[in-house]
Amino acid sequence: MTSPVDEAPKKAPEIKEKPERKQTVWSKQERESCKEKYGCEIIIDDGTLEDVSIKHVPTDACIVKYLFEDKVRFDLTRGTKGSIFDMYYDRFKKGALQSINFGNGTIKPNLWNYQTAPAKKKKRKA
Repeated sequence: MTSPVDEAPKKAPEIKEKPERKQTVWSKQERESCKEKYGCEIIIDDGTLEDVSIKHVPTDACIVKYLFEDKVRFDLTRGTKGSIFDMYYDRFKKGALQSINFGNGTIKPNLWNYQTAPAKKKKRKA
């Protein structure tokens, strides 16, 4: 017998390829150790210029432009320019660091990641 006209032959489901995982320049351990050793915090690692030019970050965040594996990369990092330079020079050596510029952040540094305390219930007087 033939199949009814209304039913179309079923197609095999399409197999989507998994996107390749992006290799990061900084490992999780290196990111934690740079906080202790240099006093710097890497907010965005290996992003595009548009990724690091965001406004919802602290005003003291800097855009760092550097070469790694013959490719220009951008990071958004908090810290003083001197400590940021030391961190990147120690990690990538001479010639890799291109520039350290101020970012476009609008949040006060002391309010960055600030969480308010939960409201306490008031006791009712009897």
